[in-house]
Amino acid sequence: MTAGFRTLDDIDVAGKRVLVRVDLNVPMKDGRVTDRLRIERQAPTLRELAGKGARVIVLSHFDRPKGKFVAAMSLRPVAPALAEAIGRPVAFAEDCTGEKAQCAVALLRDGDVLLLENTRFHAGEEMNDPSFAKAVASLGDVFVNDAFSTAHRAHATTEALAHLLPAVAGRAMEAELSHLHKALDHPVRPVMAVVGGAKVSTKIALLGHLVKRVDVLVIGGGMANTFLAAQGYEVGKSLCERDHLETAREILRAALAEGVAIVLPTDAVAAKEFKPNAAHRTTGVESIAADEMILDVGPSTIGDFAKRLQYSNTLVWNGPFGAFETQPFDRGTAAAARHVAERTAEGKLLSVAGGGDTVAALNQAGVTDQFSYVSTAGGAFLEWLEGQDLPGVAALAQSKEARQ
Repeated sequence: MTAGFRTLDDIDVAGKRVLVRVDLNVPMKDGRVTDRLRIERQAPTLRELAGKGARVIVLSHFDRPKGKFVAAMSLRPVAPALAEAIGRPVAFAEDCTGEKAQCAVALLRDGDVLLLENTRFHAGEEMNDPSFAKAVASLGDVFVNDAFSTAHRAHATTEALAHLLPAVAGRAMEAELSHLHKALDHPVRPVMAVVGGAKVSTKIALLGHLVKRVDVLVIGGGMANTFLAAQGYEVGKSLCERDHLETAREILRAALAEGVAIVLPTDAVAAKEFKPNAAHRTTGVESIAADEMILDVGPSTIGDFAKRLQYSNTLVWNGPFGAFETQPFDRGTAAAARHVAERTAEGKLLSVAGGGDTVAALNQAGVTDQFSYVSTAGGAFLEWLEGQDLPGVAALAQSKEARQ
């Protein structure tokens, strides 16, 4: 048992039909998978189950067909990439319920792997319809949820199945929950959080939750400009939510009340236009001209970050420090990421990061594999950081309790 839910170590799967919810909603181009990271993350669970003699039945959604069959959103083209990742043939069924699915499942032998068609071709999936869930559940004896990235959705194959069948977490789900549990629920202090991105308005809940859980809160990206403006700094043409200045002040007051250090940029890389290799200068945040915009943090800010990192034992990171997609405004995020990677490599820091822009920035910096854990979950990772209950995770815990 791990942190309130059961894992593959707690069940015998030999000869059983095992429904495995994964996330195969991967980037595709011309009928081929262009990024296999999610598949690679979930392959160990499928390999382990097949190796133990289970009859593995894979469930996933793909894109947003809105309850209808859309040929371009079929999971069939994903089957070859999945087969390559797990080192076994993967059969394909043209539906996830009904006669086609039943016949395909009936043909399975111990150790076989079957991929069912896109669950979202049925409206009952996103509606969490009990009848649809029961139809899917009838295909299996055990349910394994290995898709943390969909755990924030109360859908039939992410939540309801856990109430209909004995349910456990797969290895990817187990790893994700284990690292998240260590990072904020029971961290080794001091805890530092890095929150970046464009807008304060999209991360109010996140900031409000973190000021109650961490010791140091580092704010970067465009949202830092709003905090600077809230403190009276002129930020020129920088991205700034002036209608959220009071929100920023409320967060600053809450942090002060909680004894949390809020860290804002002290210097910045500023330019008069936002384009690759634009003319730019590094200056203190108190010296931004009216016709300039802040596009990255400067070396003094990164130096301060590195010093504070030396006194941190746990770090959670969501969002970049600057406009990392455009050179030379990627330098601040990359430098910060390298500092985190180095301290993690020394064994002195648990580093957990997630969110689409964050993953892209860490990949660009070449340090993704040097963090303790990098989540590909996107929305689920953000909702967890905000302190929200995730239906897919809660269902696993409830399933365990119901069967003790």
